[in-house]
Amino acid sequence: MIYFINLLTLFRIFLAAVIFLLLTRPDGYFLALILFFIAGTTDYFDGYLARKYNLTSQIGEILDPIADKILVVFVLFGLSVNLSSYFIAFVASLIITREIWVGGLRDFNARQKRPNVTKVTFLAKIKTTIQLFTISIYMLGLNLNNMLVILLGDMFLFLALLITIYTGYLYTHITFKN
Repeated sequence: MIYFINLLTLFRIFLAAVIFLLLTRPDGYFLALILFFIAGTTDYFDGYLARKYNLTSQIGEILDPIADKILVVFVLFGLSVNLSSYFIAFVASLIITREIWVGGLRDFNARQKRPNVTKVTFLAKIKTTIQLFTISIYMLGLNLNNMLVILLGDMFLFLALLITIYTGYLYTHITFKN
């Protein structure tokens, strides 16, 4: 079962690249939306199954958030190219920067024998959920060919950015407060 759980996570990484490619073609928008929904569902189920059957593993704890980040980055970059949006590209760059920073903090804390300091928080899970929801809005807007929905996606992306930066700040503050 643990192999199945980790395969779900790896499948999410594979889907990220496929979705990116589908976003480059107008006839791929609907399939991209469906695959994105499937990818989001795998995010839920790999965690649910791991907790339900008490099959959490170190590799799973490492791969799951990486798979989330890969999915978000691939799709945000695909959307920024598709929509010719410097805003989406800039926000995606800030999100990547935060993720690299927090990864560095996690490595630092692991070396200091304090790995729990930067364990994934509930707010960080909310951050990922809002990022995935925001991407869903964009993809729905593309499918409907509705720029008003895309504008709504921009607003949610800004909210996701604020939460992303805030959680990065919290991890930084906790790491260096002592």
